[in-house]
Amino acid sequence: MSNVDPPPAERLRIVIADDQTVVREGLRMVLEVMPDLEVLAAVADGEQALAAVAEHQPDAILLDLHMPVLDGVGATERLTREHPEVAIVVLTTYADDETIIAALRAGARGYLTKNADRREISQALHGAAAGHTILPPEVTAMLLTGAASARQAKPSVPAQLPDGLTAREAEVLKLLADGLSNGEIARELFISEHTVKTHINHVFAKTRSRDRAQAIRYAHEHELA
Repeated sequence: MSNVDPPPAERLRIVIADDQTVVREGLRMVLEVMPDLEVLAAVADGEQALAAVAEHQPDAILLDLHMPVLDGVGATERLTREHPEVAIVVLTTYADDETIIAALRAGARGYLTKNADRREISQALHGAAAGHTILPPEVTAMLLTGAASARQAKPSVPAQLPDGLTAREAEVLKLLADGLSNGEIARELFISEHTVKTHINHVFAKTRSRDRAQAIRYAHEHELA
């Protein structure tokens, strides 16, 4: 039997995004010594992650879910739309973080907890870059449960909507009229708070509402709540 190590996998060019300096720099130091990874940038929030991806054109990004300015779910949505060729692996502290589902629905190809070792990180990034989505059984169960809950909780909207409202905007308006906060609407619809804010701004513009109270009154007047 040969004792020669197999050649390293093809070198993968990556970006790291995490708002915690200790975690971010720790990941950078750990991953920079991996022969199959090249760290192009390490940044502190979702907007910086988008800028780094645009500048460096990496193969993959390791993206923290909870960051200021633009969180991991919002960054995933924009990266998927603007840079679909970049594989996204999200990073979280807890395996039962409910935002994992939103990130996966937004386009992430996998997730890791922050106690993953460097080999697990490398394998996840290479797998994502190859187009694979490999999830632990507990996350698969979360996705199935989340899908069932979404079907049960999804607000019903009329087929014909006034003032050019889309079905998603009508759903957001109904939940807003039900008294839910932006964060609660995001969890209910499995989208990011950033996306909820965008939908609410569109609702305000289309319904000519100055604030939530006027939007709620509009929802009741048009039987959308």
